[in-house]
Amino acid sequence: MEFELVRRAQGGDEEAFAALVPAATDRLMGVAYRILHDASLAEDATQQALLEAWRNLPKLRDPGRFEAWTYRLVVHACYAEARRNGPWRRLRLLAATEPRGRDESTDVVNRDRIARGFRGLSTQHRAVLVLHHYVGMPLTEVATLLDLPVGTVRSRLHYASRALRSVIERDDALPAQGVT
Repeated sequence: MEFELVRRAQGGDEEAFAALVPAATDRLMGVAYRILHDASLAEDATQQALLEAWRNLPKLRDPGRFEAWTYRLVVHACYAEARRNGPWRRLRLLAATEPRGRDESTDVVNRDRIARGFRGLSTQHRAVLVLHHYVGMPLTEVATLLDLPVGTVRSRLHYASRALRSVIERDDALPAQGVT
């Protein structure tokens, strides 16, 4: 069904594109919000990605790759939003919703630590983490989507994971240092 809608939209059928937009908006907004952690910026990035999709849809060679192509557009729109809004903006990843345990305060602390770790990452590192861990894309697909060598994607994932781990380990060590 989506394939046929994409083909029709490529031919200029606005109704076909309008039928694609609701599902695309939901998934693109989720990715944009996790990269930017700002609802307003994520909405702007999603709108920009959808506008680019409409403008460039006739150039899409494989209608079956529409979903992956729109992920690429939203990631690039997130990069642009992050540049436009400068380094003073707090760009964080919303931790994936996890099942609630008995002690919700632990979940809040863990999400806060992840968010602090994400603030120190570049937008490019956050994008790789979100696409790989949140969207569930294999690294080879992330590389194709971002038009990067697989080695670069692996490197970004490695350094981003290491930075997050460092923040968490530092947080774990702080209470032990305060006790004498």
